[in-house]
Amino acid sequence: MTQEIDPQTKLTHLDRQGQAQMVDVSAKPVTVRRAIAAGSIRMSSETLAAIELGNAPKGDVLGTARLAGIMAAKQTANLIPLCHPLPIQTVEVNITPDRALPGYHIQAEVKTKAETGVEMEALTAVTVAALTLYDMAKALEKGMQIEKIYLVSKTGGQSGDYQVVEGNRL
Repeated sequence: MTQEIDPQTKLTHLDRQGQAQMVDVSAKPVTVRRAIAAGSIRMSSETLAAIELGNAPKGDVLGTARLAGIMAAKQTANLIPLCHPLPIQTVEVNITPDRALPGYHIQAEVKTKAETGVEMEALTAVTVAALTLYDMAKALEKGMQIEKIYLVSKTGGQSGDYQVVEGNRL
C-alpha cells in the first residue's frame, strides 16, 4: 500500500501515489539549454606518462574516451529511466592531463534547443568518458580512481541559470 503524496510537494518525478513518473514538459517553451559538467580520474604518474606517450595496450585512450563521452550524452534517455530524449545539437568532451593530480580532468558541454535541460547528458558524458579512460588503461593500473563528477553550470529554462561556487564544491 502506497502513501498519498501532498500535491504541494515539489517532487516532480513522483505522482500523487508516490510512484515514479516522467515529468510532462509539453507546456514548457522551447529554449536554448546548455550544461557543463566536470570530473577527474586519478592515476599513478607512470600510467599518466604511458597514456601521454601513446603506450597503452588498448591504443588511443583519450580519443576513445572522448568519443565514448559524446556517444553517452546522446544515449542518456536510454540509461536514466525518467530522462527525456532530447535533440542534442552539440556535445564537446575535453580531457586534459594534470601531472599534479596525477591524472586527467574531464569536461563536457552539451547544448540543445528543447523544453528541458541537458544537465544529465553532460554528467553522463563525463562519467562514461572517465569509465572508458579507466577501461582503456586498466591493464596499466587497476587502482585508478574516478572522482568529483559535478555540474559546473547550466543555462536556460524555468529554474534559471546555475553556476557552481568553487568554495561550495566537494
